[in-house]
Amino acid sequence: MLEDIFKVVTKRFNDGDKEEYKPPMFKCPRCSQTSPLIRYEELHRVCPQCNYHGRLSAAERLAITVDKDSFREMYKDMKGTDPLEFPDYKEKQSELSDSIGINDAVVVGTATIKGTPVMLGIMDSRYMMGSMGSVVGEKITRAFEYATEKGLPVIMFTASGGARMQEGIVSLMQMAKTSGAVQLHSEAGGLYISVMTDPTTGGVTASFASLGDIIIAEPKVLIGFAGRRVIEGTIRQKLPEDFQLAEFMHEKGFVDMIVERRKLKSVLSHLLKLHGFYPQSASEKEV
Repeated sequence: MLEDIFKVVTKRFNDGDKEEYKPPMFKCPRCSQTSPLIRYEELHRVCPQCNYHGRLSAAERLAITVDKDSFREMYKDMKGTDPLEFPDYKEKQSELSDSIGINDAVVVGTATIKGTPVMLGIMDSRYMMGSMGSVVGEKITRAFEYATEKGLPVIMFTASGGARMQEGIVSLMQMAKTSGAVQLHSEAGGLYISVMTDPTTGGVTASFASLGDIIIAEPKVLIGFAGRRVIEGTIRQKLPEDFQLAEFMHEKGFVDMIVERRKLKSVLSHLLKLHGFYPQSASEKEV
């Protein structure tokens, strides 16, 4: 193998190939400016030009949010069915599970953030654009129920295109189910922090994502229910350029805080402490 690589390099050198190396670039979907991809990745997928916060996988989000080796995943093996016998739906789910390494669009479990125990949920847009079907709804509901039983605060990172069309009414039912679980957690005195990432739309926005005691958004992310074109076609009016971006939603009072990714772990830790949730002592960890 090394000999083959050496031959290729030697051939290029002898052929006088003087083509200049061009590093891969990232084009921001918000400002349309380009930046070196390596710089974008170094900033944990934040545009260095306009501060747009791009999409992270569940694993990437965990790595920058919770304490090292503290995450304990729950309901990992839960898999969806095909209630409507939608064409190629089973095959699509199987392919995604194999390629991405998760069984559906949300990962839930317990973790600590600077020593404070939390129940955590992270939606992964790589799996069918983070759409909410029966498994997503069930995992989130169980997460809130477990948090209610154990007295844990809940932090949910949302990223979704909405309810999953392949499951029809079954997916829409998850809106009511998750909302009910949030309500029971709230009535028990629990704290729920919703962190909206790019994008948070559709039935997820219309249910548990918008029910947090505190709603945080990352900069420049898309938040809404219906799409811009649908709304403009319905009301026959031109919408503002920043319509449905986090800053617009914050100005209108829909979002409580806009927090940059590099500061998010510290902000979450401070909010937990402000609401009476503190790092565990050694004796508590043993229990």
